Amino acid sequence: MTEDETYTTGEIRTVALAVIAGIFFGGVATGVAFPTLPLLDETLLIGAVMLSLILSANRIARLFMNTPAGAIIDRVGARKPMIIGLFTQAFAPFGYVIGLYVPEYVFGTAPVLGEVSLAGLVFVFSRLFWGVGSAFVFIGAFATITYVTTSSNRGRWIGYMRGGQSLGFPTGLILGGVLTDIASMEVAFLGAGILALLAGIVATLVLPDVHAGATDTQSAKLRQIPALLRGQPTVLLIGFGNFTVRFLWGGIILSTLARYASVHGLELTVLEAAGISGVVMGVGVLTMGATTVITGHVSDLISDRTLLTVPAFLSMTAGFLLIAYVPTLEALFSALVLIGAGMGAAAPAMLAILGDLTPGDELGRMGGVYQVMGDIGLSLGPLIAIPAVDIWFGYQWTYVLCAALVFSCLLVVSLPLLRNPEVTTTAVRAD
Repeated sequence: MTEDETYTTGEIRTVALAVIAGIFFGGVATGVAFPTLPLLDETLLIGAVMLSLILSANRIARLFMNTPAGAIIDRVGARKPMIIGLFTQAFAPFGYVIGLYVPEYVFGTAPVLGEVSLAGLVFVFSRLFWGVGSAFVFIGAFATITYVTTSSNRGRWIGYMRGGQSLGFPTGLILGGVLTDIASMEVAFLGAGILALLAGIVATLVLPDVHAGATDTQSAKLRQIPALLRGQPTVLLIGFGNFTVRFLWGGIILSTLARYASVHGLELTVLEAAGISGVVMGVGVLTMGATTVITGHVSDLISDRTLLTVPAFLSMTAGFLLIAYVPTLEALFSALVLIGAGMGAAAPAMLAILGDLTPGDELGRMGGVYQVMGDIGLSLGPLIAIPAVDIWFGYQWTYVLCAALVFSCLLVVSLPLLRNPEVTTTAVRAD
């Protein structure tokens, strides 16, 4: 956006609440399914690698849709693409229910994937639908909030957006884990589908169209990302940070925590592996959401938003080491609080820096590039996670390697951005 095109605090609040209302229910629907999906290999008659493909399918689809979605949003505005994306996401949970009731038929054994069943393919295609829709939802939300804010208040409103998004996800995690344990998988999946439909309805009713788009925007494809990065090299550094936190949280943690709880026999009253993982992950994301709101305000007050990434990456490192070496329920809760706090500080700071440096008519495309980097991590994470803990390294060494990766972000992300005068100048201009 241009500096002379500004919105009042009241107008920003109205837009932000409309965006948050739509993505909150989408986040709940996402969270409902996750405590159950990692436990479905025997039910679907598939192996560990095929299960990993199901967990990654939505991220793989979104990986290829991010840059086209960003270009479309730059061209036509964010409202219609976001609404279409929310309704597209709603197909997925109903597909899960269908997958549980299709005939128990195994096509055969495929190289690498292992056993491929009809139910497994239904889940793969359902997850692909979710990925296509979520590309438009995230980039549309980022473009809308960034377009109506300036560098002096962007951090706090992005913090509110990500915080509201985060509140939906843990609500779904807890709801999904508990529904699975006390009712059934079908009930959990149907609940997710209804909530996803509600997200689309809410967005249709209240989401404003603050930016009609630019008619001269060129289309963008995944292969064009290197050219986009040459024009905005700082995005590559921010993108690596996004890759790391998404790989570790959305890939490793969400894919392995239910199995980790089962292997170590962690129980809490009536809750077993699915319920425990849902509650613990929910605590982590609630911590993330609260930290996001706080650090969003702080990032607007300091000379360089990058400063927030240093304690953030250190906190995440400590959390992964705690999971690796202390396999108790109390330690698991503490570790997820540390990891959630780290993500809550790092993610909004990096996203606000991206918004500071991106012109208004490129918000969709640059947001798409940022999301591509995160989705590479989200796609690789589940593909690697289950074989890593079951076959390659075991749980302890897998989490130690996660700690080493996030610690490397201090050198790859924090240090270069702290030395980048363009980032510091933008932050100072915000004061």
